[in-house]
Amino acid sequence: MLKMNRRLLWVCGGVSLFLVLLLVSCATFDSAVVAPPDVPGAHFVGNATCADCHANITRTFALSAHGRFNKEDIKFAQVSGCESCHGPGSEHVRVGGGRRLIVNPGKDPSACFQCHINVHSDFNLPQHHPVIEGHMNCVQCHDPHGHDVMKNAGGLAMARLNETCAQCHREQSRPFVYEHEALREGCTVCHQPHGSVNRQFLTQRDNNLCLRCHLQIQGPDVPSGDFVIGKVSHANFIKRGTCWSAGCHEAVHGSNVNPHMLY
Repeated sequence: MLKMNRRLLWVCGGVSLFLVLLLVSCATFDSAVVAPPDVPGAHFVGNATCADCHANITRTFALSAHGRFNKEDIKFAQVSGCESCHGPGSEHVRVGGGRRLIVNPGKDPSACFQCHINVHSDFNLPQHHPVIEGHMNCVQCHDPHGHDVMKNAGGLAMARLNETCAQCHREQSRPFVYEHEALREGCTVCHQPHGSVNRQFLTQRDNNLCLRCHLQIQGPDVPSGDFVIGKVSHANFIKRGTCWSAGCHEAVHGSNVNPHMLY
């Protein structure tokens, strides 16, 4: 009798666990469902109809990040076409195209945020580019249709990234006699482009940002607790503030007069 009760208890426990997991999985799936933007009175016409007028876009779209997503994962084929971002297009077709009766994600980022939820959260951080305020939009930095999601296609990946930032940040991206080598790795080595809790979009707010690259491996002849960068002890300097504080490496993006970017 005791064995039967134990067996029944295990069966009931197993069924309960299964039901809990099933409910969690269903809830997770439902929360991930993405609804296309709404256009009142319009219905879906399909990618082929869009291609009749927008051949220049559809020609390259297959090689884009969004296009590969559509092609390689068949379960998303019906929700990752043109109308998944622009809304149903029948009314747009009826009036002869133009910018009428169609959703433009370049003006309204909500269509992008439907899928890019993590990016949406970044724009709610204390320091962020003013996208949700309407002063910027996603397509200023990203090309949703092109073969590369970064706006300036062609060349090395990090060069494209830097060119995208350089459209607005001319002073920081101009050529320098003594360049900061980090720029070869890309702006995002130090900055979070969508948003950050730190000022100037920094990935870290203190000296750890610089020490990730510049702290030398300590040898046996280096006193405990010392920081040697190059051949110079920085233990006292670090106590004064950040590496880019006044009087230190203020020219963080590069300098035309000082190889150590002191000014």
